Amino acid sequence: MTNLFSVFDPSSSILNISFNWMSTFTGLLMIPPMYWFMPSRYQIIWNNILLTLHKEFKTLLGPTGHKGSSFVFISMFSLILFNNFMGLFPYIFTSTSHLTMTLTFALPLWLSFMIYGWINHTQHMFAHLVPQGTPAILMPFMVCIETISNIIRPGTLAVRLAANMIAGHLLLTLLGNTGPSMTYYLTLMLIIGQIALLILESAVAIIQSYVFAVLSTLYSSEVN
Repeated sequence: MTNLFSVFDPSSSILNISFNWMSTFTGLLMIPPMYWFMPSRYQIIWNNILLTLHKEFKTLLGPTGHKGSSFVFISMFSLILFNNFMGLFPYIFTSTSHLTMTLTFALPLWLSFMIYGWINHTQHMFAHLVPQGTPAILMPFMVCIETISNIIRPGTLAVRLAANMIAGHLLLTLLGNTGPSMTYYLTLMLIIGQIALLILESAVAIIQSYVFAVLSTLYSSEVN
């Protein structure tokens, strides 16, 4: 089991510098073409995606949301999506499958929402602890449940993303390792299965980055 999970650990290094995390920064190479005078087709498609997300996040944030705050979630979506896709290439470490990365996203965001909410909208935050229409007897229990569910939010955000990234890659690795011991026909079926899993993983990469960004936006909208 240790050998199996060592695939997902940032262990390879050059001069004691962890080399696996380098894939996270390769996205910076894609930024210069954005400043060209004539946008490329890739740039037009990407702009359309970001515009759609911007409209959706603005709707989720509502009229009370701060102007420009949707761009924070769009940037986060872009970074997570890029890292999820990078992990599908051979010999590239998926940084979003590590809790170091996912918790770094989730925890500061949630903490900033909580600090902002409790300082500026204290009464509103207290009101959120008891859902509307709760009987007086159940109120203490509801406060406990709501408090716990609020505290575990950054953990669920981080673990959801990391677990989904690990699960698919682990399945691909396990199936791929059985290849050499198989017959010709079974290997052919295995290749078809691996391609299908790879397509599924591509969909998961998009969905998980979208889910992370949308849930962060919803947590933000609750504070206002």
